Amino acid sequence: MKKKAAHQPGHLDVAAFARERGRLEGMQPVAGMVRLSEGLDPPADAPAPQVQWSAEGLWSQPLGDQPQPKLRLRAQTTVWLTCQRCLQPVALPLEIDRTLRFVRDEDEAARLDEEEEEEDVLALTRALDLPALLEDELILALPIVPQHETCPQALPWSGEPAVPPGGVPDVDAPEHPFAVLKQLSRKE
Repeated sequence: MKKKAAHQPGHLDVAAFARERGRLEGMQPVAGMVRLSEGLDPPADAPAPQVQWSAEGLWSQPLGDQPQPKLRLRAQTTVWLTCQRCLQPVALPLEIDRTLRFVRDEDEAARLDEEEEEEDVLALTRALDLPALLEDELILALPIVPQHETCPQALPWSGEPAVPPGGVPDVDAPEHPFAVLKQLSRKE
């Protein structure tokens, strides 16, 4: 009886992993993902985020076609980004669930990736760096414009003179550049 190989996430033989229907899972600190963590903005008192992930090998052989090793990658974490409305930190959940199909070479992968909508297609490798792939997928899952559902504090500029709490409006505050247009539209 053939013994199953011990699969290493940093050096994963995708075909063997898929053929054996392998499964790997773990936790990884976001701080260890350099490219992902460089754009994050956690508050000083926020706990260090962890990525909970799993990888599952899948093997299919369509009738009359080449065997197709696949990898299902799932992960979830929470990251801190800067809200683009109020410029305060915002905690956002990230979740990925992707199935990647592997083919012989880069040319075939590029051609099939253009046609395929449900799965990403990559070139088969005997030494896939699963943590790097996981980091890539999390980066792709980041929102383009991170923001709170409702910002925790008022936005810094609303077009009206600033009023300090319990105070008098600051009449010397600079006028909003579009305030003149607003007044013109009211006259018409």
